[in-house]
Amino acid sequence: MNTLLKYTYAGAIILGATCMTSCDDFLDTNPDNRATIDNEQKVENVLVGAYPDKDHIYVAELVSDNIDDYGENNPETERFCEDTWAWKDEKENDNESLNDFWESSFVSISAANEALKAIAKLPESSAMKEAKGEALMCRAYNYFMLANMFCMPYDKAKNDKQLGLPYLTEPEVKLNPTYKRGNMTELYNHIQADIEEGLPLVNGSYYTVPKYHFNKRAAYALATRFYLFTEQWEKAIDAATMCLGDNPAAMLRDWKAMAAMTQSFDAISYQFINADENANLLLLTSYSGAGLFFGPYRYNSRYSHGKYLAEREDIRATQLWGGYTSFYVTPKAYAATNLDKTVFWKLPYIVEYTDPVAKIGYYRTVYPTLTTDETLLSRAEAYIMLKQYDKACADMNMWMHSMTKSQTVITPDLVNSFYNQAKYSYSDANGLESQLKKHLNPAFAIDAEGSTQENMLQAVLTFRRTETMHMGLRWFDIKRYGIEIPRRVMNADGVPAKKVDFLSKDDPRRALQLPNKVLDAGLEKNPRN
Repeated sequence: MNTLLKYTYAGAIILGATCMTSCDDFLDTNPDNRATIDNEQKVENVLVGAYPDKDHIYVAELVSDNIDDYGENNPETERFCEDTWAWKDEKENDNESLNDFWESSFVSISAANEALKAIAKLPESSAMKEAKGEALMCRAYNYFMLANMFCMPYDKAKNDKQLGLPYLTEPEVKLNPTYKRGNMTELYNHIQADIEEGLPLVNGSYYTVPKYHFNKRAAYALATRFYLFTEQWEKAIDAATMCLGDNPAAMLRDWKAMAAMTQSFDAISYQFINADENANLLLLTSYSGAGLFFGPYRYNSRYSHGKYLAEREDIRATQLWGGYTSFYVTPKAYAATNLDKTVFWKLPYIVEYTDPVAKIGYYRTVYPTLTTDETLLSRAEAYIMLKQYDKACADMNMWMHSMTKSQTVITPDLVNSFYNQAKYSYSDANGLESQLKKHLNPAFAIDAEGSTQENMLQAVLTFRRTETMHMGLRWFDIKRYGIEIPRRVMNADGVPAKKVDFLSKDDPRRALQLPNKVLDAGLEKNPRN
């Protein structure tokens, strides 16, 4: 079996070692007539499979600094959560597991490659140009997300020596192919080439609901994120500007309108993923319990974003916008026996019933993987790196006034005053105490602690953490900025009691381990101390 790409796009599972015909005969036979992609409609159908149906979200939240352990006496957990939170190599499989995310991503890459192969043989048309752009962006997106989960953070000085991932550009036809991981330079060069070839082509106008496909704005949002993560600041700004247009404020999430809605989890979470919401650029569906984990439920709540963390570091702390009541839609705090959870209502909890009578089915959710709000904050960060602080403040003000009722106008002086009075987390004797700031240790150069640049970065990272809460992207910022994290267990009062582990800025566990099936197939393992 091809363990890297468990399925071909057409759904034929390559398990043919024991069939009566030879392997060559098996591979030469079309297993399904859908695998012959010989017209535009079939290409469009194939591209539906170029989007993953499993996500990174829960794993990325668990390994980040958004989650604490509320104690071994708390029964609301399972082995998968415990190991993931502790940065242990994965042993348990789960809908949220790295194994399923990897598998789904490579199935999507395979679909993109099948589409590109077919497009090359079909007559050129405007629809096929758009389809080629979409396929390229899908391949780039999947690889970019895989890289940020399974590889060490981007580092110009070390990329040639850091393990990358096999970059497949052709449909797989061999039974047991051999792959090499290559290095990070090669991986990111491939991703950039796909993005830059796909950007001029992608439009998405031929889809009924473009928000579930790579449309033009979504493509520029992905380019923005890629350029930001690869320290191409000017390109990040240019791509963000193309995405946001001349009136970015009109493209941001309308939290004020959401505050006027019925204030229930279902109403708010379904509006959050509404395809008509300007902020949502690319929506993906997933087999995921994210709506349970980050909703008003106890499920797996031993490992959660609790009151202590929220009130001292992020969404219930006093920030540049004021207190948590400044939010149009306030974070919700849930407290009871074995429950300490503070969350924004974002992702819906959906059940896809396979047997409605027996109430048997799958957890599902929909999530906006690319948004204008994140893109705006990415542009602000790029401005900060170029020391264009007034422009960065203008973007941060737009975001803040969209999400909160605050009348504050952020300036570089105000940011300096606020953050120079704030303390750094984990500076107490036990190295456990939460504060508003974290020490930043990026691979790229920034000014000293207490400088305008460092203070502005503290601000924009706080804004990004708030914007992406429960979406899995905080982990990517932790990696980019070398933010160190203690693993702490909370006591019965919900405050840190003991440290059980520590993730340093160079810890190899920042590259999550490849799934066991992939390692068994021969791919090189991520190093561990």
